[in-house]
Amino acid sequence: MPRRNLQILLFTVVFSLLCAFRSSPYGRALMYALEQIHQKALEPRTQKELAEAALRGMANELDPYSAYISAEELAQFDEELDRQFGGVGIEIHVDPDTRGVIVTTALPGTPAQRGGIRPGDRLLAVDGQDVSSANLDEVSRLVRGLPGSQVVLTVQSRGETEPRRVTLTREIIQGETVLGDTRNADGTWNYTLRERPDIGFIRIDTFADETDDRLREVLRQLMEKGVRGIILDLRSDPGGRLDVAVEVCDAFLRSGVIVTTQTRTGVVKERFAASGKAVCPDTPLAVLINRYSASASEIVAACLQDHGRAVIVGERSFGKGTVQELLDMEPGLGRLKLTTASYRRPSGKNIHRSVRARPEDDWGVRPDPGYEVPLDEKEVELQILARALRGMYRTAESPKPVGFENVPDDFRDRHVEKALEYFDRIKTELKTTSDRLGVGG
Repeated sequence: MPRRNLQILLFTVVFSLLCAFRSSPYGRALMYALEQIHQKALEPRTQKELAEAALRGMANELDPYSAYISAEELAQFDEELDRQFGGVGIEIHVDPDTRGVIVTTALPGTPAQRGGIRPGDRLLAVDGQDVSSANLDEVSRLVRGLPGSQVVLTVQSRGETEPRRVTLTREIIQGETVLGDTRNADGTWNYTLRERPDIGFIRIDTFADETDDRLREVLRQLMEKGVRGIILDLRSDPGGRLDVAVEVCDAFLRSGVIVTTQTRTGVVKERFAASGKAVCPDTPLAVLINRYSASASEIVAACLQDHGRAVIVGERSFGKGTVQELLDMEPGLGRLKLTTASYRRPSGKNIHRSVRARPEDDWGVRPDPGYEVPLDEKEVELQILARALRGMYRTAESPKPVGFENVPDDFRDRHVEKALEYFDRIKTELKTTSDRLGVGG
């Protein structure tokens, strides 16, 4: 579609919307303002720019989660939603002292790993462009590109005096969303705790397109190993796809309602229930949450708590209980992410935290009695760093990457420890019952 026709079409969309309010003084004022800005503003804007600004402004006025996504922003939005993009498979962070860009992990089986990129490498340039002090978004944009295209990374490893240039061919990278406790020698995840191999450990950092399928694969592996407990770590998980959250719950439940969504008038929009095809319906389960666990992660925690399927450990969750619908506009006109419903946990409670909510009000998901482990901000930050360091792909003798030197070797994850107390209590209770009944005697 020619650029001018696209601008006219987008302008018409907004203008038509305003016409719907023409009978009101607000509608007339909006139409008048739009016409005057377009005709008389000292610094003119195109019809497309004005229309997009109007759409963006309307969406932003609704709630913190509604948004207008322009056609130019769609590719990045979809990448972030599904964690799939053209790239080389590196994760990066910024050194807090030097502000340099450091490789956190070269994902197993990716061009970066095959090309010899290692955790702790300092990234100096991408295709000759200096990125030694660039921000992460800019670096990611340079590294990503069309699958099949080449990119040259200039990196310097710890202990080396000279940087080296590595030419890599980009591939489709499926970002990992179902993580384990530690990396194996081949870079794959170990889904049992290093110190307690009888306990499974699964960390979901977002609910993306293939998260549920991968989770079921991992659960089957753990069932074959005969673990006697599983920790599901949803800490700092901001959420993601509602349908994926439903499937995650379905993997643990035999039956029952998972979540219900309601419109603004209270009418039930959708009701999701377990399919009866659970992979892991009986193994004791502990779910870890913190103040940054939101949306889809809260759906999972609330569902498993209400059904008595899991003990909830950690901190009170964020309190985002709304559902966003993605509405595609005319071709080339982007997408509207619109909050259209709220969700209710199986008990019927709405966990959403309104803008006027007080700490004593009933919102979010609270840990079960006796399993609340509050952390201060410093400990939360240290816990996030320690978990990231623990999951890095590196040999045991490798030094800590830059930025992680202050993580203690003996760092204690108090949320994990509390979950282990739960499993040990169950073991003790089962043994006591067996002894009383004379089972095995």
